[in-house]
Amino acid sequence: MKKLVLASSSPRRAELLRQIGLNFEIITSDVDETLLPGLSPPEQVEYLARKKAEAVAREVNSGIDGIVIAADTIVVWQEQILGKPLDGEEAFAILSRLQGSAHDVFTGIALVDTHTGGVLTGHEQTRVFLRAIEEDEIRRYIDSGEPLDKAGAYGVQGLAAIFIERLEGCYTNVVGLPLARLSLMFKKFGFNVL
Repeated sequence: MKKLVLASSSPRRAELLRQIGLNFEIITSDVDETLLPGLSPPEQVEYLARKKAEAVAREVNSGIDGIVIAADTIVVWQEQILGKPLDGEEAFAILSRLQGSAHDVFTGIALVDTHTGGVLTGHEQTRVFLRAIEEDEIRRYIDSGEPLDKAGAYGVQGLAAIFIERLEGCYTNVVGLPLARLSLMFKKFGFNVL
């Protein structure tokens, strides 16, 4: 059985892997997550996910038959990439832009086979439609603390669910790890979830 390593400190990604019954170790990387100019959103997330996966794979014993899993998520609104807010005011600015409109969530996934060194990358895109949100609702949501560690300043699986009118695409992608895409990528490395 392959050993799985999640290269992420995201509790949401860990929860999603547990949801589908996977056992894994967490080893985080401290790679620079600065976006590269000139890359499209899918290229950005795949590049950063690969960078994280390869950094953690270097820490894992190459004699172990394992797979390192890494992911990176960004929100794109009107061709602007919106990452995690630095503070409450930036969260307010982001949510003020997103409210009453649609945006896209991109998550890149990278897998590294620790035994062969093989690398596989992919991404998922989901369109999210937020209802109009009043300023005082945005402030109260920010006061909850929920948006401060999330791309786009909201968590679909938390309080922000009340703002979401609909999704077109994969729900778990918006949470931070598209499980359907991940399971197909696993198969290419000879690992089946079921």
